[in-house]
Amino acid sequence: MTQEQYILAAQPNNLQRPGCATVYPVGIYGWRKRCLYFFILLLLVVMIVNLALTIWILKVMNFTVEGMGNLRVNKEGIRLEGISEFLLPLYVKEIQSRKDSPLILQSDRNVTLNARNDLGQLTGQLTVGSEMVEAQCQRFEVRSSDGERVLFSADEEEVTVGTEKLRVTGTEGAIFEHSVETPHIRAEPFQDLKLESPTRTLTMEGPKGVEISADAGELKASCRKDLLLQSTEGEIFLNANTIRLGNLPLGTAATPSHGSPVSKQTVYELCVCPSGKLYLSPAEASSTCHSTSSVCLWS
Repeated sequence: MTQEQYILAAQPNNLQRPGCATVYPVGIYGWRKRCLYFFILLLLVVMIVNLALTIWILKVMNFTVEGMGNLRVNKEGIRLEGISEFLLPLYVKEIQSRKDSPLILQSDRNVTLNARNDLGQLTGQLTVGSEMVEAQCQRFEVRSSDGERVLFSADEEEVTVGTEKLRVTGTEGAIFEHSVETPHIRAEPFQDLKLESPTRTLTMEGPKGVEISADAGELKASCRKDLLLQSTEGEIFLNANTIRLGNLPLGTAATPSHGSPVSKQTVYELCVCPSGKLYLSPAEASSTCHSTSSVCLWS
């Protein structure tokens, strides 16, 4: 500090300072301040309520890092536990249940499974309704548990049953409108086997033969008109301890002379007409077929 400045500072200052400018208060006062605090408090309350609702939703919906509720998202796909309801169509590649529980598809009306190609065209459909189960596809197959053998298949040309045995348990049996090709037809144990055509003919054909056998019972063939046994190149062989031909006509000889005793006939002779008709003739010391051949004229 210089000397002049020191002297000026040491002298009393009787000079009046000029008047200062008006001082204005800085800030929010009055009703504006109260409104600001109210809005801050209201915003804080809304934030707390919103945070509480978010925590409650996370708790109720069971949100975790793996998924939501019964829905779990993993590397293999999506896993649903419990009962799930879909209000819109579901498009998936594969649906699989857990190893210890079955897979149940349920609907109030019907369940429809559709398969489409790359162009979106329908290639297969399975519909499970209240009255029927309908499958629409080019070929329908039912395979064994190992998937190697076809148990049942159906297409537009044929229906194939690949099981060792086809069992029909209906009281009316099985009705076929066309031909049936099978190597073996057998009834259940202690049950009768009946092949019948009520209004048409019944034909059994086999390139190497047709075998009809009844190991523990009788074999019965009946018809309203003629029963024809025909062999074009071989023979008809009847092999049994007893061969019985019932209701054969009885040929009668000329009227016996008066005075000859009439005895009860117990022994008869089997005769054959030129047409192949069989008839009985009373047996005597010699053949009586010629004398009783008048029965052949009736045929």
